[in-house]
Amino acid sequence: MTAIKERPILFSAPMVRALLEGRKTVTRREVKKQAALDCLAAGFEPAFLALPGNADMCPYGQPGDRLWVRETWAQPANLDPGPTVYRATYPDCLKGQGWENLPPSSAIRWKPSIHMFRRHSRILLEITDVRVERLQAITYEDAVAEGVHRDDACRMWTATDEGGACHKYPVPAFRDLWSGINGPDAWAANPWVWVVEFKRVAP
Repeated sequence: MTAIKERPILFSAPMVRALLEGRKTVTRREVKKQAALDCLAAGFEPAFLALPGNADMCPYGQPGDRLWVRETWAQPANLDPGPTVYRATYPDCLKGQGWENLPPSSAIRWKPSIHMFRRHSRILLEITDVRVERLQAITYEDAVAEGVHRDDACRMWTATDEGGACHKYPVPAFRDLWSGINGPDAWAANPWVWVVEFKRVAP
């Protein structure tokens, strides 16, 4: 039996909340590996890259593999030997654990997500599908599955639950999300992207 492979993946605080709330079940990441780009430039179908025999093309894995989420975190010294806390949901992540006199978020020395160790990760995802497509090929349904925020008060869509421009449809909200992460010209560039679908599983 083939061993399950695990890899780390970074998510921002708004996307971590979307994962925890079950609103995010897919992520798009730009295809950057030169071998994969060469195949696409040579005319190979995008589906070729996602075939099991070409697993080395995708840095995120194949269906059945798992992704452990890296997010901004800390272990506050004044709670020593306290728990791991997470900026995306602090202080709610400590509810019911009996901690008192919690420091404000601004007083905590947060560690970047890239420095999170596997043992501190609280979210584990199992890949259910991998494919390659152009960024702008995203559908209404996929934009919703990307975790963009639905503001029920105004019945509009924003990139995240932290606000931003309001849109009637989710795809423009995802465009804002992508541009906020990758730069103002990133959407117009319409790159090839890995579309990684997943489900949350117990860590």
